[in-house]
Amino acid sequence: MRRSLFLTVAAATTMVLLAMLVPMAVLLRSYVLEDRLAQAALEVQATETIVSSGDTGRINLYLEAANAGDGPLTTVVWPDGRTIGPEPAAAEATRIAQARATGTARVDDVDGGSVILVPVSLGRSTAAADETPVVRVFVPAPGWESDLVRSWAILLALGLVLLAGALLLADRLGRSFVTPMRDLASYAARLGVDGHPTVPPPGGPAEVHELGVALHRLVGRVETLLERERAGIADVSHRLRTPMTSLRLGVDGLASPDERARLGADLDELQATVDAVVREARRSEREGLTGVVDGVSVLAERVGWWVPLAEDQGRPLDLRVEVAGPVVVRAGADDLVALVDVLLDNVFTHTPDDAAVRVVVGAAPKGGVRLVVEDAGPGLPDGDVVDRGASRGGSTGLGLSIADRTASESGGRLELGRSTRLGGARVVVELGAG
Repeated sequence: MRRSLFLTVAAATTMVLLAMLVPMAVLLRSYVLEDRLAQAALEVQATETIVSSGDTGRINLYLEAANAGDGPLTTVVWPDGRTIGPEPAAAEATRIAQARATGTARVDDVDGGSVILVPVSLGRSTAAADETPVVRVFVPAPGWESDLVRSWAILLALGLVLLAGALLLADRLGRSFVTPMRDLASYAARLGVDGHPTVPPPGGPAEVHELGVALHRLVGRVETLLERERAGIADVSHRLRTPMTSLRLGVDGLASPDERARLGADLDELQATVDAVVREARRSEREGLTGVVDGVSVLAERVGWWVPLAEDQGRPLDLRVEVAGPVVVRAGADDLVALVDVLLDNVFTHTPDDAAVRVVVGAAPKGGVRLVVEDAGPGLPDGDVVDRGASRGGSTGLGLSIADRTASESGGRLELGRSTRLGGARVVVELGAG
């Protein structure tokens, strides 16, 4: 918008200046020509006085002095063809003869300027045409003389100053529109990412001010709705704990150990699901709309948390970090922890205790982090494992769908296959760069 306004004002101002300055420059040139013609008329009068005396020597001296400068060039043309001064062009012979015959002065445009022709009476009562000399004054057209060039330069400088002033005004006007809108756009882009970004002060034109006020009001309403939703979910979670506690007491009172174990596992899974739903509902409050975290450190640390369990089972667990330094990904720390828990829980639950596990944390081809989990178990079953899979180890209760959702929300992908190195399942999760 600012650039468009700047270019529009520049184009409009340039057209207006050209419409004004070009005619003024032509008018200045006309004024210079008229001034020269006026000077030439005075020169004609002085020459006419000298020529009327009939003294050829005096005429020669006068014309030599008159033609010595840069002004008009004066010539006296006698009836017999003699000339004193610069020789006129052959094309002017007809005009000179007409002026002599009519006895009337005339001004004609010729190449390079104008010519004034004035017949001169020699003082007799009746002068015949063949006895009348003609004074010819050639007035050159204005060229690149210093005075005219200086006037044109002043006009050009004035035009440039006006253009610069108009562009400066357009830039200030555009900035008064663009800066408040850019602040509002930056504020809107940070919503949900930076927690509670600083609200820009309403400013700019009335329309932009109204937009800012409406946006602030909308943000307040959304925050109120989100807060009510979080409070409602927390209230539901709190209300569920009492009946769940009663159920657990009832399960503990069962006589059959198998029934107690089965129902207790179901209650544990239900409790984990409720906790996961509450954490998910409050995640935006903690991390913003899109969380960002160092994926390498979080993934490596969480894999290390599983090492003691692998050692207890006698399971070889090989962790390799193939990327140096922190790599920020578009995911929250809780999401990455749940991702590792799901993948390793599936391995520990569905493979023999001595089946090897290999975890590689590297760089993704398009930026971000690439997590590869391979095992020496029987591999993944046929079918849509992502949709139907569910972890029964009590970690999250959401199965491989957590891995798929975490990968897709970060801008990455989930790939399932068979490991050529260990022979079992191979899960690849690519997390998009933050």
